[in-house]
Amino acid sequence: MAAATPPPRRRQPAYPAGRSVPYGGMAAPGAALVQYVVLRGDLSRPPRSWPLGAVVAQGCHAALAAAHTHRQHPDTRAYLELGGAMRTVVLEAPDEASLTALAETLRQHSIDHEVWTEQPENTATCLALRPYPKDQVHQHLKKLKLLK
Repeated sequence: MAAATPPPRRRQPAYPAGRSVPYGGMAAPGAALVQYVVLRGDLSRPPRSWPLGAVVAQGCHAALAAAHTHRQHPDTRAYLELGGAMRTVVLEAPDEASLTALAETLRQHSIDHEVWTEQPENTATCLALRPYPKDQVHQHLKKLKLLK
């Protein structure tokens, strides 16, 4: 009987051009990965008074957009492999101006994120970071409260 041939190794997708993934740019082995979602709190309060489901949908859109856009990043891949053990934290930005300011801060610090803009209103409603180890991004989010 011939020895079984091992299955071919899957080639790992290359990380996007111009973006190396040094050890400091990904989670240390065993580090807890968290996806942060930041929703505008003013959407559910008067005068806007959006229904709860509409606000939740904005967060879902942003979280999926961030995961999809950064799907080749090792932390995103590891996070998605967690299945039911994924950790997501939903925070509140008071209004559109604060959400926009946060997005700019994240951009300046090269933190991967996606801003969800509702159409046709062209209104920024939410942003989501790709999954990160908490200690890499918490400093930029610590002033925000959990969404209530």
